[in-house]
Amino acid sequence: MLNFTAIDFETANSSGASACSVGMVRVRDGVVVDSAYWLIQPPPGHDTFSEWNTRIHGITAADVYGADTWSQQFPRLVSFVGDDYLVAHNAGFDLGVIKTASLVTGQPVPDFRYVCSLQVARRTYHLESYRLPVAAMAAGFEDFSHHNALADAEACAAIMIHSAKRHEVDTIEQLAHVTRVKVGVIGPVATQEHASTHGPMALN
Repeated sequence: MLNFTAIDFETANSSGASACSVGMVRVRDGVVVDSAYWLIQPPPGHDTFSEWNTRIHGITAADVYGADTWSQQFPRLVSFVGDDYLVAHNAGFDLGVIKTASLVTGQPVPDFRYVCSLQVARRTYHLESYRLPVAAMAAGFEDFSHHNALADAEACAAIMIHSAKRHEVDTIEQLAHVTRVKVGVIGPVATQEHASTHGPMALN
């Protein structure tokens, strides 16, 4: 079945540790069944809100005052995701936020496997641009509030659901296979896999 969690972060500035909001959408058998959104207070040293970022997403330092910190909210995020594949549009950014924010705050990163909807869109549609609003429109998901983390996660989910239907596949693994998109990994498993292929005993 097509099960996954789409995720999107907005950040206060160019630091990957400066997550200020997160949106998540849970998909079961190709249908959105749950969603979550909350603000995050970035950690000291990464908590300056740049004018550019605020202009993009509209979130200010005052908005996140009193919100949970990365460490406080992370168990809730992990619980929502569960054992799902994570999906994000330009996944390197969003998974980079998880890694960087966790490193800065001393939070262990669990094993997450993920697929990039941007890469899936490139191998599914013929578009002039594969930016989220354009790819989402191709998937029939239009007029959403771009750079609202929840709306972006919903758009990402729509791209994956529509792409799976176009490719006539039923799982994230099958979709990644037919589109030749790599399944990424972060967390302890990623570290172990890297060590096994790049360690001193690894064979070339």
